[in-house]
Order: sequence, then structure tokens, then C-alpha cells
Amino acid sequence: MIDCPSFFGVDIVEVSVMEGDPVTLYTDVETNQQEDIKWYFNDIRMAEISGDLSDICTDVQCNEGTERFRDRLKLDHQTGSLTIRDIRTTDSGLYELKIISSFSISEKTFNVTVYGVSASEQDEKSVNEGESVTLDPGLGRQPNEVMRWYYKDILIAEITGYLSKICTDDQCKERFRDRLQLDHQTGSLTITNTRTTDAGVYTLQISRSLRRSNSAFSVKSFGVNIAVIVPDSGQSSAVAAGIAVAVFLLLAASAAVVVIYYRKRRARREDSRMQNSGQVRYYSLIQTVSSSPIFVHISNGI
Repeated sequence: MIDCPSFFGVDIVEVSVMEGDPVTLYTDVETNQQEDIKWYFNDIRMAEISGDLSDICTDVQCNEGTERFRDRLKLDHQTGSLTIRDIRTTDSGLYELKIISSFSISEKTFNVTVYGVSASEQDEKSVNEGESVTLDPGLGRQPNEVMRWYYKDILIAEITGYLSKICTDDQCKERFRDRLQLDHQTGSLTITNTRTTDAGVYTLQISRSLRRSNSAFSVKSFGVNIAVIVPDSGQSSAVAAGIAVAVFLLLAASAAVVVIYYRKRRARREDSRMQNSGQVRYYSLIQTVSSSPIFVHISNGI
């Protein structure tokens, strides 16, 4: 909240808040149950404390029809301060406080601005599954700043002064157990060993407290995409085809070796038979020649 100059005796307090967060509008007084405290939103009476009694959403526009604030308002009976839970962009506007006592009437006005984060304002991060990703706010952290990291609606990390907390919620522990790291110098958040379930919107809220009703507020959003790496089907087909060709060539080579072996064996058998057959024919020829009579022809001229 940032105090602005008063106009016509009425204090104007500027309040900036992120959509979905709670916000408290402080009266800065302690009640003695003798005042009437009334809260108005754009001239709609939304809450009231009178003595020891209180009413919330007393106006028809507050609790019926549009049901703007149903079940989202809370009054502090000690101070009369008003808390709006799960605030929406449509809740932006002027909130007027009137404190009526027997002797005076005091007024205070809060100009509440609710910011929503659009996709175009997000810092996009894309990594492969299993890799680490760092969400860096890009600013050095100040000692009087409170930095809170949210994943969707889950508070996952917080830095206050020199203290830090990571995953105090059971849902956060289950999702990010031992995979979150905080940098105290920059406030950056690192997610290690990313999973596809880590994809989504991460929001960093930075608040700088000056005093109870005076603070600065800023928001930064990160969209994280996790890609899954799968083997290329074309490469798989090529590998399979290569293996098939190699197996075919191996089988063909083996078959060729077998054929060559049997051909050589058959050739040796043929040579052996031929040699044996030649010896038999030669022996038979010798026998025939030796057993046949020899005739010698003597010429008359001798």
C-alpha cells in the first residue's frame, strides 16, 4: 500500500494486489465497541460492526444477484479491519471506511487495484525433461523484501530476511521433494531433474514492508514448458533396416562358405575316383600286353 495525499480531509491509500491473493484493509484503530464501523465498495455497503455485533454483506448487491463478495470477506472485531480472500480483478475499485462515534466521524478510502497476469507478460522457459531450469527475477534481493514463489495456487518457497522455507505444504513436498533450490542473493528459484508434471505457471510475489499500512508490491510470472525426448522413428527404421541387412549378409556368407566346402569336398572325391580308375585301367593294360604274343616281322632284305 502507498499512502497518497488526502483530498477533502479523506485519506486515500493505494493498494496493489495479485489476483487470487488475500488483501487486508487496515483501519489502524482499536475499537472500544462504542463505534460503528462501516465498509463500502463503490457505494455498496458490504460490512459493518456495531457494538459487539457484526454483519457482512448487508446490501443486496453484496450477497445476492451478483454475489460479488459471498464467503470472501472477514472482519477483525478488535480493529474493524477488512480482509478480502481470493481477490479478483472485478474487485478493483474504491473501498470506503467510515468510523462513527458519539463525537466524530472519520473516513478513509482505499483504492484497490487487482492485477492479473496475462500470457504475454510471462517469461517463458523451455527445457527437456530431466534438465534443470532457473527462474530468475533479474533483480538483486533487498533485506526488507519478502519473496514468495507459487506454483499455480501452491506456495512452494519463501524468503524473509535471512530465513527461507521450501515446500512447507504437503502437496508441495509430494510434488517437488528435494528438487527446489533458492538463491538468497537474487531470490531465483531452480527446479532440478524436471518432470512433465512441473510444467505450468510459476509466480513470484515481492513485497517490501515500510510500515503496517504502507508497502510496495510487485509480481513476476514464469511459464515453464517441459519437453519429452523420444527416439526419431526414421532413425529407428534405418537402424532396424541396417541390422536386417547385416544379418542377411552374414547368413549369405555362411551359406557361401558351406557351398564352397561341399564343392571342394566333392571335387576331391572326383579326383580320387579318377585316380583310382586310371590305375586300374593302367594295370589292365599291362596285363593285356604281357599276355599277348609278340610277333616280329623280318624283312627279306636283311
